[in-house]
Amino acid sequence: MKIYLIKVISMVFLPFLTGCTVNIDQYVDEKPELDLREFFQGHLEAYGIVQDYKGKVSRRFRADILGQWEGDKGVIDERFFFADGEETHRCWQLNRAGNRYVGTAGDVVGEAEGVVAGNALNWKYALSVPVKDKVWRLKLNDWMYLVDDKNLINRAKMYKFGVEVGQITLYIRKVSSVPHRPLSTGCAVL
Repeated sequence: MKIYLIKVISMVFLPFLTGCTVNIDQYVDEKPELDLREFFQGHLEAYGIVQDYKGKVSRRFRADILGQWEGDKGVIDERFFFADGEETHRCWQLNRAGNRYVGTAGDVVGEAEGVVAGNALNWKYALSVPVKDKVWRLKLNDWMYLVDDKNLINRAKMYKFGVEVGQITLYIRKVSSVPHRPLSTGCAVL
């Protein structure tokens, strides 16, 4: 009886839920057009917050970012500085094929897959996140929106077992197209 009830509820509400999702194609005509190779080239800085499932801000951070591209292959070298004193590093390896991107990083499980349309990028990937004495595998639905040639807003929802457990909001500003430091050790365009 319980399984039957779940199936009936799913059949009734699923059409409403799928009609409410945002699709990347809705941004195809938005300007300016986002080209990750242009925006993530050189020196960038970012400021962000992490919120729990209730919306409470649980962490604040800033990031020092260096992007470098050679054709359709790129690297984004991110250094994170959290308000509690923790510092972390992520090195994204990116490959572009038309309006699609594939990315890998040390804490990304498998590959991140992204699609660009107009001024937006939608990334989907799994991330290994240390929580107390455990490592959680969270799925991220990550959206980037180019505001203008120097400013980008990034919003990501995090899920565990299909339930939203938090959100990340990040403001990224392009400081210069010229690198301000060398890439971190082990972080290079492959």
